[in-house]
Amino acid sequence: MIRSMTAFAAGERATEWGVLGCELRSVNHRFLELGLRLPEELRAYEPMLRERVAARISRGKLDLAMRLRAPESHAGMHLNQAMVDELARLNLDLATKFPGLRTSLTELLQYPGVVQGRGVDVEAMQREVLALLDAVLDDFLAAREREGDKLALVIGERAAAIARIAGEVRTLVPLIRAGQRQKLEARLADLSQPADPGRLEQELVIWLQKLDVDEELDRLDSHLSELRRVLGQKEPAGRRLDFLLQEFNREANTLGSKSVDARTSNAAVELKVLIDQVREQIQNIE
Repeated sequence: MIRSMTAFAAGERATEWGVLGCELRSVNHRFLELGLRLPEELRAYEPMLRERVAARISRGKLDLAMRLRAPESHAGMHLNQAMVDELARLNLDLATKFPGLRTSLTELLQYPGVVQGRGVDVEAMQREVLALLDAVLDDFLAAREREGDKLALVIGERAAAIARIAGEVRTLVPLIRAGQRQKLEARLADLSQPADPGRLEQELVIWLQKLDVDEELDRLDSHLSELRRVLGQKEPAGRRLDFLLQEFNREANTLGSKSVDARTSNAAVELKVLIDQVREQIQNIE
């Protein structure tokens, strides 16, 4: 099973300290590159989050965003009485110097440190953060696999077309050889001076060997078998498929360079087009 490198997943989780939210998205990349956006309350968990993601994803440019939305209920909030007492003392001192000075309740409550929320249990919060991330990663990987199934279907169709063309060329090769032999023999027959039959036969065999593409066709068949095998494995396959496509292209180029017939030349061009289409799809595979 292959996975696409393009996917998105999101989720939320209610906690004692508010609602945790998480979004994870990715696009193609040669390696794993993870960018994080965290609120100040969760910044201490960054190394742990990176490690968790890297344990399950090997490639792609990922953006992970987490947020913590304060609870609607303020039952867990309380006044910092020591801070309030200190502000009251300052207010009395300043009132004698600035008789018109007035402080509203709203301004007082907005002063940093006056209103405090319930303290966060670091270990409990860590468990909540990891639980949410694991759930989002499950959805994210499922999305990658669904997209990977679509990519595998497209690649499989192109592989079937490559196998069909290779089979057609294999059928044409004996006919092309026979035709080339007849052409050469007809030209030799027009020579004014008779040639040594043994030497001519030897030269003909050497010439036909240079046009032999059986080895290239056999390698294409082998590469197709490996392609199907890799598409069925569980491990990340993108890099291996990329290298394998280079071998496909090499055989198609050799087939084209050895061609002396329009039919095999056209077949080589069609093979290159199909191979390039497969390469485009492989760029999306983890």
